[in-house]
Amino acid sequence: MPLFAAAAGVLALDRLSKWLVQAYLDPGQSVPVLGPVMNLTLVHNPGAAFGLFPGQAAVFTALSLAILVILPLFAFRFERGRPGPQAALGAVVGGAAGNLLDRLCTGGVVDFLDFKVWPVFNLADAAIVTGLGLFLLGLIRLAARRPRKEA
Repeated sequence: MPLFAAAAGVLALDRLSKWLVQAYLDPGQSVPVLGPVMNLTLVHNPGAAFGLFPGQAAVFTALSLAILVILPLFAFRFERGRPGPQAALGAVVGGAAGNLLDRLCTGGVVDFLDFKVWPVFNLADAAIVTGLGLFLLGLIRLAARRPRKEA
């Protein structure tokens, strides 16, 4: 099923990237990657994606657990011939699982992608936002193709 493949892929990339960053950078250390555009900056984020709502680890742990249970059940409603919505939800599930593992192991999330104009984030955050965006775009496109009922 595309959901599980996407979730496993996102989770694997997220875990590998966080392991590499932690192996080579000290907390707070920043290394330029793309000149002034992007740095790798290791930070420990006790909040949600992009540093929002610090200190709410219990809330985000519960939310992540709910996502891991509810989204796969929801994804089964989509036709097997339409892998896009399932893969998009899989990206969300994989990202939620990656950040949940961080929270359970360290009490916060490892962030490292630093574009200087946005709070530091990680691949799991990017997968969650991208997956939700693609899923919503798919729903909008599906709704636009359906014939409207005459009143």
